[in-house]
Amino acid sequence: MQNSDIDLVNIQFQLNGKPIRLSVRPFDSALAVIRDEIGLTGTKEGCGIGECGACTILVDGKAITACLMLAPQLDGREVQTIEGVAEGDTLHPVQQALLAHGAVQCGFCTPGMVMSAKGLLEANSHPTREEIADALAGNLCRCTGYVQIVDAIEELAGSPRANEAVKR
Repeated sequence: MQNSDIDLVNIQFQLNGKPIRLSVRPFDSALAVIRDEIGLTGTKEGCGIGECGACTILVDGKAITACLMLAPQLDGREVQTIEGVAEGDTLHPVQQALLAHGAVQCGFCTPGMVMSAKGLLEANSHPTREEIADALAGNLCRCTGYVQIVDAIEELAGSPRANEAVKR
């Protein structure tokens, strides 16, 4: 069977607040569709096997590794990528906190870290340090290390801005 013989699946979902309708192959990953079909390249492909967290997106508010999710599973869902986090030129509080703590170096892991932290804060606006570390455990960082990242999210979670981070 050739790729041209495969029946396409029609899906529709909300992506960063905008409706998306497209036809996908049933075995395409959500990551491939987001990056290659839609053109949002902020979601990174690191390992392709769900180990690094670089491709983390929010699906119905939950952090998901897009490389392990099939594109047809996006149907009917609310999806947010890193491109939908900031409001214009105004960074999201999670992004601001990471910058303020020097928790961004090469930046490859940053989109996934932001999405995982945002998902955590939406579920729990005042997590403990242990809960933050658990939520970020699926995201690998080779440059910054994790202390500054966890410190940034912990400070944000303990501030009045935590409620703002949940609302956006």
